[in-house]
Amino acid sequence: MAYRGVDYLHFDSLLSAEERLVRQTARQFVEERVAPIIRDCYRQGRFPSELIPEMGELGFFGANLEGYGCAGMSNIEYGLLMEELERGDSGLRSFASVQGALVMYPILTYGSQEQKQCWLPRLASGAAVGCFGLTEPGFGSNPGGMLTSARRDGQEWVLNGEKTWITNGSLADVAVVWARTEEGFGGFLVERGAPGYTVADIHGKLSMRASVTSSLAFADCRIPEANRLPEARGLKAALSCLTQARYGIGWGAIGAAKECYECAREYSVMRKQFDNRPIASHQLVQEKLAWMITEITKAQLLALQVGRLKDQGRAEPAHVSMLKRNNVAMALDCARLARDLLGANGITDEYPVMRHMCNLESVKTYEGTDHIHALVIGERVTGVAAYR
Repeated sequence: MAYRGVDYLHFDSLLSAEERLVRQTARQFVEERVAPIIRDCYRQGRFPSELIPEMGELGFFGANLEGYGCAGMSNIEYGLLMEELERGDSGLRSFASVQGALVMYPILTYGSQEQKQCWLPRLASGAAVGCFGLTEPGFGSNPGGMLTSARRDGQEWVLNGEKTWITNGSLADVAVVWARTEEGFGGFLVERGAPGYTVADIHGKLSMRASVTSSLAFADCRIPEANRLPEARGLKAALSCLTQARYGIGWGAIGAAKECYECAREYSVMRKQFDNRPIASHQLVQEKLAWMITEITKAQLLALQVGRLKDQGRAEPAHVSMLKRNNVAMALDCARLARDLLGANGITDEYPVMRHMCNLESVKTYEGTDHIHALVIGERVTGVAAYR
């Protein structure tokens, strides 16, 4: 049965025809191209890289950016796109988030004209893949403690250090790498094959299995001055990229929650126990479904408002923190409730629930943990920074 969407409070009436069309395009892509293969991809621990050219052709990469082959979507359209991709799998949405928000956005915002012309059209089409190197083995929530360094040597920069938990790492033709310089923090474009640059994938993951996760190592890695992002000065530039990615995550989590809810709802109507009655007839089951649809609806409205503010240039990083924190936690709770309603069947990959639940454990942690976002919100409402 084709997916019809989840809309309890007539959310669609708040969307324009263009916004609904973008969503329908992404929904059809997920139904036709992702759903048939994603279970096997998760089992095999492989990202479906064969979908990259098609996603590029559909304008999914850097979709809310302007120029250089980008689709120029509104932030609402972009959010709806992320929602549908994550309904397919968090790994798919993560790929698009990294490509657009963490690679194309910093090149567009902080790069030179030559860098933009070289990379953005290729990244938008999927002809090239990028990754974002900020997190280090010893520094995740505290990126300001990074040890990776960049030293100027004539017309070159010499990088030393390590980055880890890097989505798309071994797939990437270019890495946006953040390092400590004599002048402060800076951003650099490190291309595949650069001397002293090596990549190793992280194996043994029980989450985000349909996604490539890698470690990047730099041992006297030399790159030309032309590969430095000239306007990326200070850690604030790196954090601005994370804000873009977190916005997409806030929408994407709704897609995972919807998939779990709809699976549980359909199962509860079909599954019969006790006098051959559907388990949906029991009060405890209905209470769980009522909680799920209520929280999904609230998450939709939160995402819509933050998206409208973003389109108006009024969204603050703390607004995005609330979006990411609330919606991912909500989605993970929905996945757990759905697993409970499916009973033993919920742990099998015949159903998507356990896959989403495992993925969401990672989504809750990356791009700022639940606790870090709570402190960002806390600073916003008190004026006191508890994490400094």
